[in-house]
Amino acid sequence: MNNNKIKVLVVDDSAVVRQALTSILESDKNISVAVAADPFIAAQKIQKEVPDVITLDVEMPRMDGITFLKKIMSQHPIPVIIISSLTEKGTETAIHALELGAVDVLKKPSFDKHHQAESAQYIIQVVRGASKANVRRKQITNITPGVTKPSQNRSMIRTTDKIVAVGASTGGTEALLEFLQALPLDCPGIVIVQHMPEVFTKSFADRLDRICKISVREAVQGDSILRGHALVAPGNKHMEVKRSGARYYVDVRDGEPVNRHRPSVDVLFLSVAQYAGRNSIGIIMTGMGGDGAKGLLQMKEAGAHTIAQDEKSCIVFGMPKEAIKLNAAEKILPLNQIAAHLQGLSTFS
Repeated sequence: MNNNKIKVLVVDDSAVVRQALTSILESDKNISVAVAADPFIAAQKIQKEVPDVITLDVEMPRMDGITFLKKIMSQHPIPVIIISSLTEKGTETAIHALELGAVDVLKKPSFDKHHQAESAQYIIQVVRGASKANVRRKQITNITPGVTKPSQNRSMIRTTDKIVAVGASTGGTEALLEFLQALPLDCPGIVIVQHMPEVFTKSFADRLDRICKISVREAVQGDSILRGHALVAPGNKHMEVKRSGARYYVDVRDGEPVNRHRPSVDVLFLSVAQYAGRNSIGIIMTGMGGDGAKGLLQMKEAGAHTIAQDEKSCIVFGMPKEAIKLNAAEKILPLNQIAAHLQGLSTFS
């Protein structure tokens, strides 16, 4: 493989998927592809030449993708993108893979001609971003779930007049977990866009809900934004914040991709700037591209507090970097300091 190109190793037991991914990725002249039908063949190829990125199916014979991923991340970390089916088991396994150190998750390539071009473009974009990812050796530990949540009568929960809006992409699943775990039960309502395919967002939100003290779930149309609750935008839907009197709620809708993304962080942030203004806090986290940078600037200009994750703690310093370039971030903080900083803001209480 040409050393000047991004070297990708496609590991999948399906010849059809291997061929489809090879065709998509090699349509970019800056990417070269090698393939392996299972993790044993992949391990032999890695010994000969270490790829820049691995795409990995999680359901394979001989050795499953999760076992292979654990070996990679504990021995010789390489950016890994999980290629998953949209089955319930597939999405749960993919979320577990992100917990183990995979940088992103993609659904298997579309063979529908109507969606093929959009799907191909996005796959190439994710691989490019992953090639720049700052992956670290991962110690595999069991995550202890958070405090059992008290049962709450939703009619007794007061709405919040403060909102925290968060945008993330590559590396964001684990960044969001660390951030949300550090928040108190009575924190202001939180709205989140994490770039992730449809179906996966529900599994992701359910996982956060099991682990964090606050309640986390995938948003549905008209959900109120409440204290101690976080709403995650569904994959393939935009999410905006709207206001009716003292009540903030989410508008979950279809629409064209913005910055190649649906949901888009910019769509969320622009709505928060319009409807919440100085009663909001905007946070942009690890991720490739520039989605959210302009929206964060609009939030800042509307009087919101704005924060960007710093380069050292990012898996991919793309989205925060673009926001910082626009002078959209009041503060640039390591991931492990963001929750504590929020709790010191007057807007937060």
